[in-house]
Amino acid sequence: MDSNRFFLYIFLTITVFSCKIKAPSTYSLQKSAVAEQAMVVAAHPLASEIGLKILKKGGNAVDAAIAVQYALAVVYPVAGNIGGGGFMVVRMSDGATNTLDFREKAPGAASRDMYLDENKDVIPRLSIDGHLAAGVPGSVAGMEAAFQRYSKLKDFKALIEPAIALARDGFALTEKQANGLNRSRAAFIKFNTTTPAFVKDTEWKAGDLLVQPALAQTLTRIRDNGAAGFYEGETAEMIVAEMKAGHGIISLEDLKNYEAVWREPLVSNYKDYKVISMPPPSSGGLALSQLLRMVEPYPLRKYGFQSAEAIHLMAEAERRVYADRATYLGDSDFVPVPIRSLLDADYLKTRMGDFDENRASDSELIGAGLVTPVESEETTHFCVVDAAGNAVSLTTTLNGGYGSKTTVSGAGFLLNNEMDDFSAKPGVPNMFGLIGNEANAIEPGKRMLSSMTPTIVTKDNEVFMVVGTPGGSTIITSVFQTILNVIEFDKSLPDAVSLGRFHHQWKPDAIQIDKLVKLSPAVEKNLIEKGHNLKQRGNFGRVEAILKRADGRWEGAADVRGDDDARGF
Repeated sequence: MDSNRFFLYIFLTITVFSCKIKAPSTYSLQKSAVAEQAMVVAAHPLASEIGLKILKKGGNAVDAAIAVQYALAVVYPVAGNIGGGGFMVVRMSDGATNTLDFREKAPGAASRDMYLDENKDVIPRLSIDGHLAAGVPGSVAGMEAAFQRYSKLKDFKALIEPAIALARDGFALTEKQANGLNRSRAAFIKFNTTTPAFVKDTEWKAGDLLVQPALAQTLTRIRDNGAAGFYEGETAEMIVAEMKAGHGIISLEDLKNYEAVWREPLVSNYKDYKVISMPPPSSGGLALSQLLRMVEPYPLRKYGFQSAEAIHLMAEAERRVYADRATYLGDSDFVPVPIRSLLDADYLKTRMGDFDENRASDSELIGAGLVTPVESEETTHFCVVDAAGNAVSLTTTLNGGYGSKTTVSGAGFLLNNEMDDFSAKPGVPNMFGLIGNEANAIEPGKRMLSSMTPTIVTKDNEVFMVVGTPGGSTIITSVFQTILNVIEFDKSLPDAVSLGRFHHQWKPDAIQIDKLVKLSPAVEKNLIEKGHNLKQRGNFGRVEAILKRADGRWEGAADVRGDDDARGF
């Protein structure tokens, strides 16, 4: 054997052996934590730990959030991303607030009827699977905008290097992650032009290393060139080549023209609390504000946690809010969203005017309210609070689990399937069963409506709670219930985050109840007698939250439904 062949043999032997190496299959998950100075709660313990290290190095909450976002793009591929988008809510220690919209956009070649057949019927799954489902990604532009405005470290490389190392060297899969990759194997093969890192010959197992060298190179280009390292040059060319190979429509011009947008926060009050959340194109902040103000006049504390009276009231408010969402909400850069009218006290009182304490409404008879014109499911969330009291609530998404199931060949990251969040056809539900109308119709350059609800709650001009969750259409109601669980029902933060939840979204006309809910037979009987249709379903939402305790310390809580993790110091 000549020397070249010998060294090739040695290299291949080492490579094959290294692929079989297993790291520890379990992480030391912390579902709750109490700390004096700072807290990070995220969907994976490696991301939480990275955020905490940035805070210990002197970074602020925004610095830590950027590091967590990039870490999740590596260690949480089902939803963490650089090929998707999201929303960030920021409250600085001096009381200043801001929101960042880095939601995806429809490509320039998008058209209103692009997912309809010749009979104007929706083509099943065309807006969900594959290249045509992808909107123009916003995450990288969002992180750069946040860094430029708020970074304390002023060292972007320090924020992204941990993610690069994880992609290059690999990390151990949890059991949930291994199972998720195995379930999606056929889709990864079907919707990719080359075999992605998420596919191998044998099934993934807990402890297997997921190594993503192409993603490491993409992150390195971002490290060296900022957002231009993604939206221009080699990575942009790879995205467009992938589009051409799979009949997608994102162009170099779409990528170069993408911008994240700072927007005025949507601020409302609930009793002694101030609620700071996202404005459109997120429907979350507006819907959450409507829900809280609709139930405020009623004695929820007296009703009790998940009593028939409380569930009935909250579900009826949800029914009305989701009807409004379907009719009025969209990208406010394209359509006039009547925010003031939808939050007007008289309007909300009118919306609840036909609420019957003893009878469920009929969704067919509950349409959107009449307002005056204005003049002018897989996602992840994380929360950060730093030692100075700055807070970040950030929700980011690919939309469905692993987005469109399509990776950019040579670049190693998954593309979103956010185009499904538009109304492919007014009145036809999307993958989450949500109905939209003209306000959310597809237009080039438009941002699709979202349910993401990153939220910060303050009391006495100090941060009281930072909260958010994934969960598609259930995001809004999960955040709504978590806030009320603490404020009205005196639940501890771990319980408020992890107890079972319920959800009503107008249509389909049913209260969806997750499997962790434990209703008594008497409560179920009462709700059915009121006319409610109860539908049992799997778990939804994975709430992350941070609470300022009465003793002045921070408490973090991570949902029991996943590998989520809370860490502080």
